[in-house]
Amino acid sequence: MLLDEAIEALAIRPDGCYVDCTFGRGGHSRAILARLGPAGQLLAIDRDPQAIAAGRAWSDPRFAIEQARFSELDAVLDAHGVGRVDGVLLDLGVSSPQLDDPARGFSFREDGPLDMRMDPTRGFSAREWLMGATEDDIAKVVKDYGEERFAVQIAKAIVARRREAGGQALRTTGELAALVASVVGRRGRVEPGKDPATRTFQALRIHVNQELEELAIVLGKAVDRLSPGGRLVVISFHSLEDRMVKQFIAHEAGRDAPRDPVTGAPRPGPAPRLRTIARVLPGAARAGRRARPANPRERSAVMRVAERN
Repeated sequence: MLLDEAIEALAIRPDGCYVDCTFGRGGHSRAILARLGPAGQLLAIDRDPQAIAAGRAWSDPRFAIEQARFSELDAVLDAHGVGRVDGVLLDLGVSSPQLDDPARGFSFREDGPLDMRMDPTRGFSAREWLMGATEDDIAKVVKDYGEERFAVQIAKAIVARRREAGGQALRTTGELAALVASVVGRRGRVEPGKDPATRTFQALRIHVNQELEELAIVLGKAVDRLSPGGRLVVISFHSLEDRMVKQFIAHEAGRDAPRDPVTGAPRPGPAPRLRTIARVLPGAARAGRRARPANPRERSAVMRVAERN
C-alpha cells in the first residue's frame, strides 16, 4: 500500500539499515532494496509462513527475513547484530494474498474455514474462540474492534447458532457472514458498498492476532532502535490503529507534555524523541499518480511519518 509514498517517506540512505515489519510478498522490501547501495541492509519480518517462504527465496546479500511478531523486533535485530536502524516501516492489517486465499479464512466474500490467523501454526482460530467465548466477550470484541453498532445482537445470534448446531456450528466464513448479514439486515440499513459482515470480520481478525497489542509494543521498540534522523513510517487502514499511531507520535513529540497553567510553557521533562513529518491521506496520495489505477484497499489507508530527534 502507498508504495511510492512510503519509500519517499523513509528517506532511504544508500548505506542505511532498514526494517520492513510487514513483508507480505515483498513489494515495499523490493523498492527499499532498489534504493540501497552495496553497503545497505534490509531486515524483514512477517508472521505468515507463506510470506516467509517467499522472502527466503530471495538471494540478495543485503536482505534477511525472519518469522516473528512485532513484539519480537528487538530479538530480530539483536540476532542480526543490529543496534540502531535508519527506518522502520509498518504496513498494518491483512495482506492482499491473505485476503485472496479462501483457505486462510480472512474473507467473507469466499467461503473457507473460519481461521483468520496470520500464523496458522500458532494461537487459536476465530472459530475456536467463537465456540468458547461468552456472549458478553463476543459483543465486546465486535463492538470495540469492529465499531459495530449491532454487536450485542450479533453476539446473541452466534451463541444461538452454537446452541442449535453444537459442534457443527460456525465452521466456515460463509456461514458466519450469512449469520451476521441476517442480523444487520433486520436491524438497519447496510452501508452502501460495504458487506454487512465487514466490521465483524475485522474485529475478529484483530482480536485473534492481537493486532493492537502488537502495534503498541512495536511502536515503542521501533523508536528505541531508530538512529537520530531515522524515520518511522506507519500505514494503517483502521481508525483504532490510526488513532493509536497518532497518539503515540504526539506523545513522543511532546505535544501532550504537561504545561504551566499560567504561561502555557511546557514543564521540564524528557526531551521529545520524535518530530512529525507528514500525514498522508488516500486522496492526497493518489493526486500525484492519477495514471495508476487505485487499489481498493488504499482508499482507507492513512500513512503517518515521524523522525527521530
